[in-house]
Formats: sequence, C-alpha cells, structure tokens
Amino acid sequence: MPASAPARKLLLSLHVLASVGWAGALAVFLAHALAALSTDDPRAAGALALAMAITAWLVILPLAIASFATGLAQALLSAWGLARHHWVVLKLALTAVATAVLFMKLGPIGALAQGWAALQAGMEGLWTSLALHAAGGLAILVAATLLAIYKPAGLTAYGARRLRRVDAATPAWAKAGWIAAAALGLVLVAMLLLGNHGPSAHLHV
Repeated sequence: MPASAPARKLLLSLHVLASVGWAGALAVFLAHALAALSTDDPRAAGALALAMAITAWLVILPLAIASFATGLAQALLSAWGLARHHWVVLKLALTAVATAVLFMKLGPIGALAQGWAALQAGMEGLWTSLALHAAGGLAILVAATLLAIYKPAGLTAYGARRLRRVDAATPAWAKAGWIAAAALGLVLVAMLLLGNHGPSAHLHV
C-alpha cells in the first residue's frame, strides 16, 4: 500500500543520505587501501588498517544496511512496487550483492586492524583484494544510483500481469542488466565455495 507523501519524502531522504554516505565512505576506504599498497612503512600500513576497520564497521556497514532497508521500504510503500519494474528489482539486487561482499570482507579487515597481519610481509594480496572489492562496490553503487535516477522503463512479468499489459516485452537494457547481475551472483558464489574468498581469505601467507 502506498505511503503518504510526507512518509515517502522521509524515506527518500533517508535512502539518499544512506546511499550517498555509503558511496563516500567506500571511496575513503578505497583511498586507504591504495595508500597501503604504495607504502613500505609497516606503521603506516597498521594505521591505515585501523582506519579501514573503523570505516568498514562503524560507517560503511550501518549505511549499507540502511540503504538496503530504506530502498526496500520505498519499493513496498510506493506506487512502483517491489517486483513490477526491472529497475527496482535490479537496483535492490545490486545493493544486496554489494552488501553481501561487504560482509565477506569484514573478517579480513578486522584481522588487519588487530595489527599482526598488517605488520607481516607478503600481505599485498589482501590489500589488493580489499582495493579491488572497494572499487567494484563503488561501480555497483554507481549503477544502482543511475537506475534510481533514470528509472528506465520495463515491466517484469509480474508487473505486466498486475497491470494487464500483454504487450510488455523485456527491454534490452533489462536483459543486459540481469545477465550482469547473474554473473555477479555466480562470482559471489564461486568466491565463497571455490575461491577461498570467505571471511578467512588472504589471512594466511
């Protein structure tokens, strides 16, 4: 059921604040990871690891959860609906993937912050992994933001049935988007099951 106009504006404000804050904090996290890759000073690496852990646990994680929750609430309480339009479902799927990857990386980030891992030689693999995942997360958030702004047309099969649109065909952009989302999902599963990219990934050198 659609919410009242004031409630929708409040949800939209909270969602924008959470999403923009998430992207900004992730950009800071990426800058710290790149700085750690470029330094040979173990003390600097340790300080950067601590900053990254604080950013990940106290800023990025709450904002990611808030962004997904407010986005879900917006879909449920607006005329767009949760599953009627490709852009809504795809945006939520991308946000969920980015949040899942974040949860996977909290373990290695916490280990770095404890100090023992950051001071070991040969930790370039972990720093590189964190930088690549942060860059990928930013790309996903940019894609989700573009979907929210442009709202490209395209009804899902469920939406077409609800609106009695027998002529609703899946647009090309939606097909490409779902192929990309499926690829991301497969990569995520492979990382967990086959690639040793779970919570303990890169912690043993």
